[in-house]
Amino acid sequence: MLSRYLPVFIILSLIAEILGTVGGFGSSVFFVPIANFFLDFQSVLGITALYHVSSNITKIAFFRKGLDKKVIVQLGIPAVIFVIIGGYLSQFLDPIILTYLLGFFLVALSLLFLIFKKLVVKATAKNAFIGGTLSGLSAGILGTGGAIRGITLSAFKMNKDKFIATSAVIDLGVDFSRTIVYYFNGYMRKDLLYLIPILIVIGILGTWIGKLILNKISQEQFRFIVLFLILGIGLTSIVSNL
Repeated sequence: MLSRYLPVFIILSLIAEILGTVGGFGSSVFFVPIANFFLDFQSVLGITALYHVSSNITKIAFFRKGLDKKVIVQLGIPAVIFVIIGGYLSQFLDPIILTYLLGFFLVALSLLFLIFKKLVVKATAKNAFIGGTLSGLSAGILGTGGAIRGITLSAFKMNKDKFIATSAVIDLGVDFSRTIVYYFNGYMRKDLLYLIPILIVIGILGTWIGKLILNKISQEQFRFIVLFLILGIGLTSIVSNL
């Protein structure tokens, strides 16, 4: 089926990469539901992990001046640990039920920060640990944890360059770890590896276009875009399984 609709898949993947860059939390949150139309769920997990490694390296290159090393350690370490746990658990859990839970969680949190605009979550080690743990588990089980990480970083009110660069570094560690787990789970199909160079090009092009868009918007506009995208992702997660 994928080979027949490859041009459509490429266009949708590019849109996912652009939105993921503008939103700051990576393309997998859009790419996973798109790829689910063409591939089985476990193959989607495998191809997403490989794709995201190259995509995040590109984001780090484009936004490297904004790294927040403290948040990378506090949020990134638990994310990497729990993505390994989540990747292992993905063999046994029902992804549909988990997608519902993720959807309701994202809708509730995004509405909270959109309605109460002055609400600030302190950038403490505890809050970063919670965000990293939840995003790591979600990434390992569902293939995407960027929205949860995006909620955390958005709550910290980081500037857009720091937000994207920091998120990309954490995501790189997460994706590298889950790629290994998915390989041993048998999620890496050899007949799909031809997609990797295509997706690498999409990752570079989509990140570049996303960066051009980000240069045209303010910090406050960026924060609202992030929250609205996460709200849309949450609603889509719920509706898609009805």
